[in-house]
Amino acid sequence: MNQIEVHPYFQQREVQAFGARHGILTQAWSPIGGITFYRDSEHTSTLRDPVIGEIARAHGKSPAQVMLRWHVQQGRSAIPKSTKPARIAENFDVFDFELTDEQLAAIDGLDTGRRGGPDPADVTLATFGRDIPEA
Repeated sequence: MNQIEVHPYFQQREVQAFGARHGILTQAWSPIGGITFYRDSEHTSTLRDPVIGEIARAHGKSPAQVMLRWHVQQGRSAIPKSTKPARIAENFDVFDFELTDEQLAAIDGLDTGRRGGPDPADVTLATFGRDIPEA
């Protein structure tokens, strides 16, 4: 399993394709693009994206549910985060509808190639490290 930032605005297709060729499952962190609206990432909120909103209305679902369904249909594991029980329940409720090929392609078309989270090369002890007493 390779846990990487994947959401409609940052899809990392090459990394996912490499993993698929080698039997490595992609697990998406920030699967609904939360990183795009919790940090200054030069993105607008995926939850307010008009393409995702239109698809959500067509299915009677929330934008978050549409994005999670997009992950499921494309064979990824997704780990959404919430502390609110209603949102946690909503995140599970994505198995009673299916996105069309056109809807999947529309979401695929939202990729900007810009990550919302930190570049993995920047995640070092110097930038994010804390002392670990046992170490």
